[in-house]
Amino acid sequence: MLAFKIFLLTLIIVASSYIGILFSKKYANREKEIKQMKTGLNMFATKIKYTYEPIPSLFMEISNKIGGNIGNMFSLAATRMKEDTAGEAWEKALDEVDNNLTKEDITILKNLSKLLGETDIEGQISQIEVVNEFLTSQLKNANEERRKNEKMYRTLGIVTGLTIAIILI
Repeated sequence: MLAFKIFLLTLIIVASSYIGILFSKKYANREKEIKQMKTGLNMFATKIKYTYEPIPSLFMEISNKIGGNIGNMFSLAATRMKEDTAGEAWEKALDEVDNNLTKEDITILKNLSKLLGETDIEGQISQIEVVNEFLTSQLKNANEERRKNEKMYRTLGIVTGLTIAIILI
């Protein structure tokens, strides 16, 4: 009976620690996804400036190079462009793909949809640069939030598990 109780208490501590780690990963993943989005947008700007390829094929190429949630976003947008305009497809992809970006990040990225495929190349590039500048400030915020909250959630998970274990003893 004592071995079972010790096993159960250990399981509670490990589970709560794991939950704390999962919550803390969200902050690191957000920072990573913002960096990936900046990379994808820079690739997009460079490609439309020099290759004159259609946006769907550029998005698929970016999707293959980046991967992850952001890659899925570019891929879904490219697929949706068969039925919708580029701007509508981009907005729908931002809404549908599961990611760690905040609503503010998504709102900034949706600003790109207003001119995507609607203006000349220079207009699109300038809009990408504006969005990239906003993402740079969001990246700084994400970095600060990660540093502040990552350790807190890990510690909170362990402390919660220990507290439950102590109460059950």
